[in-house]
Amino acid sequence: MKRLWLALALLIAIGPAASAQTTGTIDAVTAALRAGDFAQAAERSRVALTKAPNDVRLWTLNGVALASLGRRAEALRSFERALTLDPNDLAALEGAGQAHYEAGSRRAVPLLERILRQRPDDPTAHAMLAVLAYREGDCRGAVMHFAKAGPAIEAQLDALQAQSTCLVRLRQLDAAIDVLRRTVTLEPANSRRVKLLAAVQLMADKAPDALATLGPLLADAGVDAETLGLASAAFQKAGDTPQAVSTLRRAILLEPRNVDLYLDFANIAFAHQSFQVGIEVLSDGLGLQPSAAPLYVARGVLYVQLADYERAEADFAKASELDPTQALSDAAQGLAAAQENDLDRALATIEAKLARKPDDAYLLYLRADILAQKGADPGTPAFAAALRSARRAVALQPGLAPARAVLAKLYLQAGRPREAVEQCRRALAIDPDDQTSLYRLIQALRKSGDTAEIPALLQRLAAVREEAAKQERERYRYRLVIGEPSASPGVP
Repeated sequence: MKRLWLALALLIAIGPAASAQTTGTIDAVTAALRAGDFAQAAERSRVALTKAPNDVRLWTLNGVALASLGRRAEALRSFERALTLDPNDLAALEGAGQAHYEAGSRRAVPLLERILRQRPDDPTAHAMLAVLAYREGDCRGAVMHFAKAGPAIEAQLDALQAQSTCLVRLRQLDAAIDVLRRTVTLEPANSRRVKLLAAVQLMADKAPDALATLGPLLADAGVDAETLGLASAAFQKAGDTPQAVSTLRRAILLEPRNVDLYLDFANIAFAHQSFQVGIEVLSDGLGLQPSAAPLYVARGVLYVQLADYERAEADFAKASELDPTQALSDAAQGLAAAQENDLDRALATIEAKLARKPDDAYLLYLRADILAQKGADPGTPAFAAALRSARRAVALQPGLAPARAVLAKLYLQAGRPREAVEQCRRALAIDPDDQTSLYRLIQALRKSGDTAEIPALLQRLAAVREEAAKQERERYRYRLVIGEPSASPGVP
Protein backbone atom coordinates (compact mmCIF):
# COMPACT_ATOMS: atom_id res chain seq x y z
CA MET A 1 0.00 0.00 0.00
CA LYS A 2 2.82 2.43 0.77
CA ARG A 3 4.02 1.95 -2.80
CA LEU A 4 0.59 3.06 -3.95
CA TRP A 5 0.66 6.17 -1.81
CA LEU A 6 4.10 7.09 -3.15
CA ALA A 7 2.96 6.48 -6.71
CA LEU A 8 0.02 8.76 -6.05
CA ALA A 9 2.33 11.45 -4.72
CA LEU A 10 4.38 11.20 -7.91
CA LEU A 11 1.20 11.55 -9.98
CA ILE A 12 0.38 14.76 -8.10
CA ALA A 13 3.92 16.09 -8.49
CA ILE A 14 3.94 15.66 -12.26
CA GLY A 15 0.38 16.92 -12.65
CA PRO A 16 -0.70 20.27 -14.09
CA ALA A 17 1.45 23.24 -13.11
CA ALA A 18 0.62 24.72 -9.73
CA SER A 19 0.54 28.41 -8.85
CA ALA A 20 3.87 30.04 -8.08
CA GLN A 21 2.71 30.24 -4.47
CA THR A 22 2.51 26.45 -4.07
CA THR A 23 4.93 24.99 -6.62
CA GLY A 24 7.88 24.98 -4.24
CA THR A 25 5.82 23.52 -1.42
CA ILE A 26 4.47 20.72 -3.61
CA ASP A 27 8.01 19.83 -4.67
CA ALA A 28 9.17 19.83 -1.04
CA VAL A 29 6.24 17.70 0.17
CA THR A 30 6.74 15.23 -2.66
CA ALA A 31 10.46 14.97 -1.86
CA ALA A 32 9.64 14.27 1.80
CA LEU A 33 7.20 11.55 0.80
CA ARG A 34 9.77 9.95 -1.47
CA ALA A 35 12.29 10.01 1.38
CA GLY A 36 9.78 8.36 3.69
CA ASP A 37 9.58 11.40 5.96
CA PHE A 38 5.79 11.37 6.16
CA ALA A 39 5.58 13.52 9.29
CA GLN A 40 7.47 16.35 7.57
CA ALA A 41 5.30 15.97 4.46
CA ALA A 42 2.15 16.21 6.58
CA GLU A 43 3.36 19.27 8.45
CA ARG A 44 4.62 21.13 5.34
CA SER A 45 1.35 20.54 3.49
CA ARG A 46 -0.70 21.57 6.55
CA VAL A 47 1.16 24.86 6.87
CA ALA A 48 0.85 25.53 3.15
CA LEU A 49 -2.92 24.94 3.28
CA THR A 50 -3.31 27.79 5.77
CA LYS A 51 -2.15 30.07 2.97
CA ALA A 52 -3.76 28.25 0.03
CA PRO A 53 -6.90 26.54 1.43
CA ASN A 54 -8.39 25.90 -2.01
CA ASP A 55 -5.43 24.09 -3.52
CA VAL A 56 -6.62 20.61 -4.53
CA ARG A 57 -3.11 19.21 -4.94
CA LEU A 58 -2.03 20.34 -1.47
CA TRP A 59 -5.11 18.73 0.13
CA THR A 60 -4.40 15.53 -1.74
CA LEU A 61 -0.71 15.48 -0.77
CA ASN A 62 -1.70 16.13 2.82
CA GLY A 63 -4.04 13.12 2.60
CA VAL A 64 -1.24 10.95 1.19
CA ALA A 65 1.12 11.96 4.02
CA LEU A 66 -1.49 11.30 6.71
CA ALA A 67 -2.46 7.96 5.16
CA SER A 68 1.20 6.95 5.09
CA LEU A 69 1.35 7.72 8.81
CA GLY A 70 -1.67 5.48 9.39
CA ARG A 71 -3.94 8.43 10.25
CA ARG A 72 -6.71 7.21 7.94
CA ALA A 73 -9.62 9.28 9.27
CA GLU A 74 -7.65 12.54 8.91
CA ALA A 75 -6.42 11.46 5.48
CA LEU A 76 -9.99 10.84 4.33
CA ARG A 77 -11.04 14.31 5.47
CA SER A 78 -8.23 15.80 3.35
CA PHE A 79 -9.15 13.75 0.28
CA GLU A 80 -12.83 14.61 0.71
CA ARG A 81 -11.94 18.32 0.97
CA ALA A 82 -10.01 18.00 -2.30
CA LEU A 83 -13.00 16.33 -3.97
CA THR A 84 -15.29 19.08 -2.71
CA LEU A 85 -13.07 21.53 -4.58
CA ASP A 86 -12.80 19.34 -7.68
CA PRO A 87 -15.07 16.24 -7.81
CA ASN A 88 -13.21 14.85 -10.80
CA ASP A 89 -9.65 15.23 -9.55
CA LEU A 90 -8.10 11.88 -10.34
CA ALA A 91 -5.43 11.95 -7.64
CA ALA A 92 -7.97 12.81 -4.93
CA LEU A 93 -10.29 10.08 -6.17
CA GLU A 94 -7.46 7.58 -6.00
CA GLY A 95 -6.44 8.71 -2.53
CA ALA A 96 -9.97 8.52 -1.13
CA GLY A 97 -10.59 5.20 -2.87
CA GLN A 98 -7.41 3.69 -1.48
CA ALA A 99 -8.13 4.93 2.03
CA HIS A 100 -11.65 3.47 2.04
CA TYR A 101 -10.32 0.26 0.52
CA GLU A 102 -7.70 -0.09 3.27
CA ALA A 103 -10.51 0.32 5.80
CA GLY A 104 -12.46 -2.46 4.08
CA SER A 105 -15.29 -0.04 3.38
CA ARG A 106 -17.73 -0.34 0.51
CA ARG A 107 -17.51 3.44 0.18
CA ALA A 108 -14.44 2.77 -1.96
CA VAL A 109 -16.60 1.30 -4.75
CA PRO A 110 -18.21 4.47 -6.21
CA LEU A 111 -14.87 6.27 -6.00
CA LEU A 112 -13.07 3.49 -7.85
CA GLU A 113 -15.84 3.40 -10.45
CA ARG A 114 -15.40 7.14 -10.99
CA ILE A 115 -11.70 6.52 -11.58
CA LEU A 116 -12.55 3.90 -14.20
CA ARG A 117 -14.82 6.35 -16.00
CA GLN A 118 -11.74 8.52 -16.50
CA ARG A 119 -9.24 5.66 -16.93
CA PRO A 120 -11.14 2.48 -17.96
CA ASP A 121 -7.98 0.35 -17.95
CA ASP A 122 -6.62 1.40 -14.55
CA PRO A 123 -5.30 -1.95 -13.19
CA THR A 124 -5.16 -0.89 -9.54
CA ALA A 125 -8.77 0.30 -9.50
CA HIS A 126 -9.84 -2.97 -11.11
CA ALA A 127 -7.79 -4.95 -8.58
CA MET A 128 -9.39 -3.15 -5.63
CA LEU A 129 -12.90 -3.56 -7.05
CA ALA A 130 -12.17 -7.24 -7.63
CA VAL A 131 -11.13 -7.79 -4.01
CA LEU A 132 -14.13 -5.86 -2.68
CA ALA A 133 -16.46 -7.93 -4.87
CA TYR A 134 -14.78 -11.14 -3.65
CA ARG A 135 -15.23 -10.12 -0.02
CA GLU A 136 -18.95 -9.64 -0.69
CA GLY A 137 -19.28 -13.01 -2.44
CA ASP A 138 -19.83 -11.47 -5.88
CA CYS A 139 -17.60 -13.83 -7.84
CA ARG A 140 -18.84 -12.77 -11.27
CA GLY A 141 -17.94 -9.16 -10.57
CA ALA A 142 -14.65 -10.17 -8.97
CA VAL A 143 -13.59 -12.34 -11.92
CA MET A 144 -14.38 -9.56 -14.39
CA HIS A 145 -12.27 -7.03 -12.48
CA PHE A 146 -9.45 -9.50 -11.75
CA ALA A 147 -9.15 -10.15 -15.49
CA LYS A 148 -8.59 -6.44 -16.05
CA ALA A 149 -6.25 -5.96 -13.08
CA GLY A 150 -3.31 -7.46 -14.97
CA PRO A 151 0.02 -6.33 -13.53
CA ALA A 152 -1.56 -5.07 -10.29
CA ILE A 153 -2.03 -8.64 -9.06
CA GLU A 154 0.47 -10.67 -11.04
CA ALA A 155 2.68 -11.14 -7.96
CA GLN A 156 0.03 -10.82 -5.25
CA LEU A 157 -0.58 -14.31 -3.87
CA ASP A 158 -3.68 -13.51 -1.82
CA ALA A 159 -5.34 -11.73 -4.73
CA LEU A 160 -4.48 -14.59 -7.08
CA GLN A 161 -5.91 -17.04 -4.55
CA ALA A 162 -9.13 -15.03 -4.39
CA GLN A 163 -9.30 -14.98 -8.18
CA SER A 164 -8.84 -18.75 -8.44
CA THR A 165 -11.40 -19.35 -5.69
CA CYS A 166 -14.01 -17.37 -7.60
CA LEU A 167 -13.16 -19.14 -10.84
CA VAL A 168 -13.70 -22.51 -9.12
CA ARG A 169 -17.02 -21.33 -7.71
CA LEU A 170 -18.07 -20.36 -11.23
CA ARG A 171 -16.82 -23.76 -12.49
CA GLN A 172 -14.31 -22.04 -14.79
CA LEU A 173 -11.77 -24.68 -13.90
CA ASP A 174 -9.27 -24.25 -16.74
CA ALA A 175 -8.93 -20.56 -15.94
CA ALA A 176 -8.60 -21.38 -12.23
CA ILE A 177 -5.81 -23.84 -13.03
CA ASP A 178 -3.91 -21.15 -14.95
CA VAL A 179 -4.12 -18.77 -11.98
CA LEU A 180 -3.12 -21.45 -9.46
CA ARG A 181 -0.11 -22.34 -11.60
CA ARG A 182 1.04 -18.75 -11.17
CA THR A 183 0.73 -19.05 -7.38
CA VAL A 184 2.86 -22.21 -7.45
CA THR A 185 5.44 -20.48 -9.62
CA LEU A 186 5.57 -17.57 -7.16
CA GLU A 187 5.81 -19.84 -4.12
CA PRO A 188 7.02 -23.30 -5.26
CA ALA A 189 7.98 -24.43 -1.76
CA ASN A 190 4.43 -23.94 -0.45
CA SER A 191 2.99 -27.45 -0.50
CA ARG A 192 -0.51 -26.15 0.22
CA ARG A 193 -0.58 -24.22 -3.03
CA VAL A 194 0.68 -27.26 -4.92
CA LYS A 195 -2.10 -29.41 -3.45
CA LEU A 196 -4.73 -26.82 -4.30
CA LEU A 197 -3.60 -26.82 -7.90
CA ALA A 198 -3.72 -30.63 -8.00
CA ALA A 199 -7.20 -30.65 -6.41
CA VAL A 200 -8.60 -28.35 -9.11
CA GLN A 201 -6.90 -30.37 -11.82
CA LEU A 202 -8.68 -33.43 -10.43
CA MET A 203 -11.98 -31.55 -10.44
CA ALA A 204 -11.34 -30.72 -14.09
CA ASP A 205 -10.67 -34.44 -14.86
CA LYS A 206 -6.99 -33.74 -15.59
CA ALA A 207 -5.59 -36.63 -13.57
CA PRO A 208 -2.21 -36.85 -15.40
CA ASP A 209 -1.67 -33.12 -14.80
CA ALA A 210 -2.55 -33.54 -11.11
CA LEU A 211 -0.01 -36.35 -10.79
CA ALA A 212 2.66 -34.24 -12.46
CA THR A 213 1.85 -31.39 -10.07
CA LEU A 214 2.06 -33.67 -7.03
CA GLY A 215 5.24 -35.36 -8.26
CA PRO A 216 7.73 -33.29 -6.20
CA LEU A 217 5.64 -33.71 -3.05
CA LEU A 218 5.33 -37.47 -3.58
CA ALA A 219 9.11 -37.75 -3.98
CA ASP A 220 9.62 -36.11 -0.59
CA ALA A 221 10.35 -38.58 2.21
CA GLY A 222 8.08 -36.54 4.47
CA VAL A 223 5.03 -36.73 2.21
CA ASP A 224 1.78 -36.29 4.17
CA ALA A 225 -1.45 -38.29 4.09
CA GLU A 226 -3.44 -35.52 2.38
CA THR A 227 -1.01 -35.48 -0.55
CA LEU A 228 -1.14 -39.26 -0.79
CA GLY A 229 -4.94 -39.15 -0.73
CA LEU A 230 -5.03 -36.69 -3.62
CA ALA A 231 -2.49 -38.75 -5.53
CA SER A 232 -4.52 -41.91 -4.97
CA ALA A 233 -7.61 -40.21 -6.42
CA ALA A 234 -5.53 -39.06 -9.40
CA PHE A 235 -4.12 -42.55 -10.01
CA GLN A 236 -7.63 -43.96 -9.85
CA LYS A 237 -8.97 -41.40 -12.35
CA ALA A 238 -6.00 -42.11 -14.60
CA GLY A 239 -6.87 -45.82 -14.58
CA ASP A 240 -3.93 -47.00 -12.49
CA THR A 241 -5.84 -48.79 -9.73
CA PRO A 242 -2.87 -50.75 -8.28
CA GLN A 243 -0.97 -47.52 -7.77
CA ALA A 244 -4.09 -45.86 -6.35
CA VAL A 245 -4.48 -48.65 -3.81
CA SER A 246 -0.86 -48.76 -2.76
CA THR A 247 -0.73 -44.96 -2.40
CA LEU A 248 -3.89 -44.96 -0.32
CA ARG A 249 -2.50 -47.70 1.92
CA ARG A 250 0.54 -45.50 2.57
CA ALA A 251 -1.80 -42.66 3.53
CA ILE A 252 -3.74 -44.90 5.91
CA LEU A 253 -0.52 -46.04 7.56
CA LEU A 254 0.38 -42.39 8.15
CA GLU A 255 -3.08 -41.48 9.50
CA PRO A 256 -4.77 -44.70 10.61
CA ARG A 257 -7.62 -42.79 12.28
CA ASN A 258 -8.51 -40.69 9.22
CA VAL A 259 -12.04 -41.81 8.33
CA ASP A 260 -11.96 -40.16 4.88
CA LEU A 261 -9.07 -42.36 3.76
CA TYR A 262 -11.02 -45.54 4.55
CA LEU A 263 -14.00 -44.15 2.67
CA ASP A 264 -11.76 -43.49 -0.34
CA PHE A 265 -10.61 -47.11 -0.16
CA ALA A 266 -14.24 -48.27 -0.01
CA ASN A 267 -15.02 -46.25 -3.15
CA ILE A 268 -12.16 -47.93 -5.03
CA ALA A 269 -13.26 -51.35 -3.80
CA PHE A 270 -16.82 -50.66 -4.93
CA ALA A 271 -15.74 -49.42 -8.35
CA HIS A 272 -13.67 -52.56 -8.97
CA GLN A 273 -16.03 -55.03 -7.30
CA SER A 274 -13.41 -55.92 -4.69
CA PHE A 275 -16.10 -55.92 -2.05
CA GLN A 276 -14.51 -58.30 0.45
CA VAL A 277 -11.20 -56.41 0.41
CA GLY A 278 -13.06 -53.18 1.03
CA ILE A 279 -14.96 -54.75 3.93
CA GLU A 280 -11.72 -55.90 5.53
CA VAL A 281 -10.13 -52.46 5.28
CA LEU A 282 -13.25 -50.78 6.66
CA SER A 283 -13.31 -53.28 9.51
CA ASP A 284 -9.72 -52.30 10.31
CA GLY A 285 -10.81 -48.67 10.38
CA LEU A 286 -13.73 -49.49 12.66
CA GLY A 287 -11.32 -51.25 14.98
CA LEU A 288 -9.64 -47.86 15.49
CA GLN A 289 -12.74 -45.68 15.13
CA PRO A 290 -15.68 -47.76 16.42
CA SER A 291 -17.96 -44.72 16.61
CA ALA A 292 -17.48 -43.61 12.98
CA ALA A 293 -20.97 -43.87 11.49
CA PRO A 294 -19.81 -43.25 7.88
CA LEU A 295 -17.61 -46.36 8.04
CA TYR A 296 -20.59 -48.52 9.02
CA VAL A 297 -22.59 -47.04 6.14
CA ALA A 298 -19.77 -47.74 3.66
CA ARG A 299 -19.33 -51.29 4.93
CA GLY A 300 -23.08 -51.85 4.73
CA VAL A 301 -23.00 -50.80 1.08
CA LEU A 302 -20.30 -53.38 0.36
CA TYR A 303 -22.18 -56.11 2.25
CA VAL A 304 -25.16 -55.45 -0.01
CA GLN A 305 -22.99 -56.16 -3.06
CA LEU A 306 -22.17 -59.57 -1.55
CA ALA A 307 -25.89 -60.16 -0.87
CA ASP A 308 -25.12 -60.33 2.85
CA TYR A 309 -28.25 -58.40 3.68
CA GLU A 310 -28.32 -59.25 7.36
CA ARG A 311 -24.90 -57.72 7.99
CA ALA A 312 -25.76 -54.78 5.72
CA GLU A 313 -28.89 -54.00 7.73
CA ALA A 314 -26.94 -54.33 10.97
CA ASP A 315 -24.35 -51.81 9.77
CA PHE A 316 -26.99 -49.34 8.58
CA ALA A 317 -28.77 -49.69 11.92
CA LYS A 318 -25.52 -49.08 13.79
CA ALA A 319 -24.80 -45.99 11.71
CA SER A 320 -28.26 -44.65 12.48
CA GLU A 321 -27.76 -45.35 16.18
CA LEU A 322 -24.37 -43.60 16.25
CA ASP A 323 -25.52 -40.58 14.25
CA PRO A 324 -29.25 -40.06 14.71
CA THR A 325 -29.00 -36.60 13.15
CA GLN A 326 -28.84 -38.37 9.79
CA ALA A 327 -32.62 -38.50 10.11
CA LEU A 328 -32.84 -34.72 10.28
CA SER A 329 -33.48 -32.85 7.08
CA ASP A 330 -30.84 -30.39 5.91
CA ALA A 331 -33.01 -27.51 7.06
CA ALA A 332 -33.60 -28.99 10.50
CA GLN A 333 -29.89 -29.72 10.87
CA GLY A 334 -29.19 -26.11 9.98
CA LEU A 335 -31.65 -24.88 12.57
CA ALA A 336 -30.16 -27.16 15.23
CA ALA A 337 -26.70 -25.86 14.34
CA ALA A 338 -27.92 -22.30 14.58
CA GLN A 339 -29.08 -23.08 18.09
CA GLU A 340 -25.64 -24.59 18.87
CA ASN A 341 -27.17 -28.07 18.81
CA ASP A 342 -29.45 -27.07 21.68
CA LEU A 343 -32.68 -28.83 20.69
CA ASP A 344 -34.59 -27.23 23.56
CA ARG A 345 -33.81 -23.74 22.28
CA ALA A 346 -34.48 -24.79 18.69
CA LEU A 347 -37.86 -26.17 19.74
CA ALA A 348 -38.67 -22.99 21.67
CA THR A 349 -37.90 -20.94 18.56
CA ILE A 350 -40.21 -23.07 16.45
CA GLU A 351 -43.00 -22.98 19.05
CA ALA A 352 -42.81 -19.19 19.10
CA LYS A 353 -43.12 -19.04 15.33
CA LEU A 354 -45.99 -21.53 15.34
CA ALA A 355 -47.85 -19.32 17.79
CA ARG A 356 -47.94 -16.70 15.03
CA LYS A 357 -48.33 -19.13 12.10
CA PRO A 358 -50.10 -22.25 13.42
CA ASP A 359 -50.76 -23.70 9.96
CA ASP A 360 -47.21 -23.45 8.61
CA ALA A 361 -46.51 -26.97 7.32
CA TYR A 362 -42.77 -26.55 7.42
CA LEU A 363 -42.73 -25.35 11.02
CA LEU A 364 -45.04 -28.21 12.02
CA TYR A 365 -42.66 -30.66 10.36
CA LEU A 366 -39.67 -29.13 12.16
CA ARG A 367 -41.44 -29.39 15.52
CA ALA A 368 -42.19 -33.08 14.90
CA ASP A 369 -38.63 -33.71 13.75
CA ILE A 370 -36.99 -32.07 16.76
CA LEU A 371 -39.37 -33.75 19.22
CA ALA A 372 -38.39 -37.07 17.63
CA GLN A 373 -34.73 -36.16 17.94
CA LYS A 374 -35.23 -35.35 21.61
CA GLY A 375 -36.23 -38.98 22.14
CA ALA A 376 -39.95 -38.64 22.78
CA ASP A 377 -41.27 -42.11 23.71
CA PRO A 378 -44.61 -43.54 22.53
CA GLY A 379 -47.33 -42.84 25.03
CA THR A 380 -45.84 -39.57 26.23
CA PRO A 381 -47.35 -36.12 25.60
CA ALA A 382 -44.25 -35.14 23.62
CA PHE A 383 -44.64 -38.14 21.31
CA ALA A 384 -48.34 -37.37 20.81
CA ALA A 385 -47.43 -33.75 19.96
CA ALA A 386 -44.83 -34.92 17.44
CA LEU A 387 -47.32 -37.28 15.78
CA ARG A 388 -49.98 -34.56 15.56
CA SER A 389 -47.50 -32.09 14.08
CA ALA A 390 -46.22 -34.54 11.47
CA ARG A 391 -49.74 -35.53 10.43
CA ARG A 392 -50.83 -31.90 10.22
CA ALA A 393 -47.76 -30.99 8.15
CA VAL A 394 -48.52 -33.79 5.67
CA ALA A 395 -52.18 -32.80 5.47
CA LEU A 396 -51.31 -29.17 4.78
CA GLN A 397 -48.50 -29.92 2.31
CA PRO A 398 -48.68 -33.47 0.88
CA GLY A 399 -45.52 -32.94 -1.16
CA LEU A 400 -43.32 -32.23 1.86
CA ALA A 401 -41.25 -35.41 1.74
CA PRO A 402 -39.23 -34.78 4.96
CA ALA A 403 -42.49 -34.53 6.92
CA ARG A 404 -43.56 -37.93 5.60
CA ALA A 405 -40.17 -39.36 6.58
CA VAL A 406 -40.60 -38.10 10.15
CA LEU A 407 -44.16 -39.43 10.26
CA ALA A 408 -42.87 -42.82 9.13
CA LYS A 409 -40.29 -42.78 11.92
CA LEU A 410 -42.98 -42.03 14.50
CA TYR A 411 -45.24 -44.77 13.18
CA LEU A 412 -42.33 -47.21 13.45
CA GLN A 413 -41.73 -46.19 17.04
CA ALA A 414 -45.43 -46.58 17.77
CA GLY A 415 -45.43 -50.15 16.43
CA ARG A 416 -47.46 -49.29 13.32
CA PRO A 417 -45.15 -50.56 10.55
CA ARG A 418 -47.76 -50.74 7.77
CA GLU A 419 -48.58 -47.05 8.13
CA ALA A 420 -44.82 -46.36 8.19
CA VAL A 421 -44.48 -48.30 4.92
CA GLU A 422 -47.14 -46.12 3.30
CA GLN A 423 -45.46 -42.88 4.38
CA CYS A 424 -42.04 -44.08 3.20
CA ARG A 425 -43.41 -45.02 -0.22
CA ARG A 426 -45.06 -41.61 -0.56
CA ALA A 427 -41.83 -39.86 0.48
CA LEU A 428 -39.86 -41.88 -2.08
CA ALA A 429 -42.38 -41.03 -4.80
CA ILE A 430 -41.46 -37.39 -4.15
CA ASP A 431 -37.70 -37.96 -3.70
CA PRO A 432 -36.48 -41.34 -5.00
CA ASP A 433 -32.98 -40.74 -3.56
CA ASP A 434 -34.15 -40.09 0.00
CA GLN A 435 -31.78 -42.37 1.91
CA THR A 436 -33.61 -41.96 5.21
CA SER A 437 -36.94 -43.03 3.74
CA LEU A 438 -35.34 -45.97 1.93
CA TYR A 439 -33.80 -47.23 5.15
CA ARG A 440 -37.03 -46.75 7.12
CA LEU A 441 -38.98 -48.57 4.43
CA ILE A 442 -36.65 -51.53 4.89
CA GLN A 443 -37.17 -51.38 8.66
CA ALA A 444 -40.94 -51.08 8.34
CA LEU A 445 -41.21 -53.98 5.87
CA ARG A 446 -39.16 -56.21 8.13
CA LYS A 447 -41.31 -55.34 11.16
CA SER A 448 -44.47 -55.99 9.17
CA GLY A 449 -43.14 -59.40 8.09
CA ASP A 450 -43.05 -58.51 4.39
CA THR A 451 -39.38 -59.22 3.60
CA ALA A 452 -39.49 -60.16 -0.09
CA GLU A 453 -38.71 -56.65 -1.26
CA ILE A 454 -35.89 -55.98 1.20
CA PRO A 455 -32.91 -57.27 -0.88
CA ALA A 456 -33.87 -55.05 -3.82
CA LEU A 457 -34.35 -52.09 -1.52
CA LEU A 458 -30.96 -52.66 0.10
CA GLN A 459 -29.37 -52.70 -3.35
CA ARG A 460 -31.15 -49.46 -4.18
CA LEU A 461 -30.02 -47.90 -0.89
CA ALA A 462 -26.44 -49.02 -1.53
CA ALA A 463 -26.48 -47.43 -4.99
CA VAL A 464 -27.82 -44.14 -3.62
CA ARG A 465 -25.23 -44.16 -0.81
CA GLU A 466 -22.39 -44.84 -3.22
CA GLU A 467 -23.41 -42.00 -5.53
CA ALA A 468 -23.69 -39.67 -2.53
CA ALA A 469 -20.20 -40.73 -1.42
CA LYS A 470 -18.75 -39.87 -4.83
CA GLN A 471 -20.41 -36.47 -4.77
CA GLU A 472 -19.10 -35.85 -1.26
CA ARG A 473 -15.51 -36.54 -2.34
CA GLU A 474 -15.93 -34.01 -5.14
CA ARG A 475 -17.38 -31.50 -2.65
CA TYR A 476 -14.41 -32.13 -0.38
CA ARG A 477 -11.99 -31.13 -3.12
CA TYR A 478 -14.16 -28.08 -3.80
CA ARG A 479 -14.10 -27.08 -0.13
CA LEU A 480 -10.33 -27.62 -0.06
CA VAL A 481 -10.02 -24.88 -2.65
CA ILE A 482 -12.66 -22.35 -1.62
CA GLY A 483 -11.61 -22.54 2.02
CA GLU A 484 -8.09 -21.37 1.26
CA PRO A 485 -6.42 -18.20 2.37
CA SER A 486 -7.32 -15.23 3.02
CA ALA A 487 -10.75 -13.78 3.41
CA SER A 488 -9.35 -10.31 2.85
CA PRO A 489 -6.70 -10.39 0.12
CA GLY A 490 -4.72 -7.29 -0.56
CA VAL A 491 -3.32 -5.65 -3.65
CA PRO A 492 0.03 -3.94 -4.12
